[in-house]
Amino acid sequence: MHGPDLLIDAFGRIRERVHATVGGLTPSQLAYRVDPDANTIAWLVWHLTRIQDDHVAHVAGIDQVWTSGGWHERFGLPFPPAATGYGHRSSDVGAVVVDDPALLIGYHDATHEITEGFLRELDDETLGRVVDESWDPPVTMGVRLVSVIGDSYQHIGQAAFVRGVLTRLGVA
Repeated sequence: MHGPDLLIDAFGRIRERVHATVGGLTPSQLAYRVDPDANTIAWLVWHLTRIQDDHVAHVAGIDQVWTSGGWHERFGLPFPPAATGYGHRSSDVGAVVVDDPALLIGYHDATHEITEGFLRELDDETLGRVVDESWDPPVTMGVRLVSVIGDSYQHIGQAAFVRGVLTRLGVA
């Protein structure tokens, strides 16, 4: 198996976890906070998808699905189109209000489709191409994509934890 196939598998597993974690939730469950400043499921899934969309678009040299696919308008969030959630404060987290889990799933699926299509065109050599020289050592495409995967697994795990808390507490 070569590198792009491993990346396709990893991103596919994230997509599966997004569906399992978000599917069937109510707006209040998507917005639930385990304490007043905790991240919500809606914010966590929006953020992990924004990071995937932003970083894959950058290394692929394409437009982000967020803007090119009209997702920015559909979500109607009070942030500029370039916002990814990085550096957000508690009030920003609370501003990510989603009335239907299908919106989060739809945006993630659209981003996943672009990601997988891009990865299918890669080879092992391309994964070694430097995409960010501002780091020491410079960041390759493969390293950047693995970083996105690691961040996504962390955030979907947090969202799944919150879903488990809501289930145990009986939050509707």
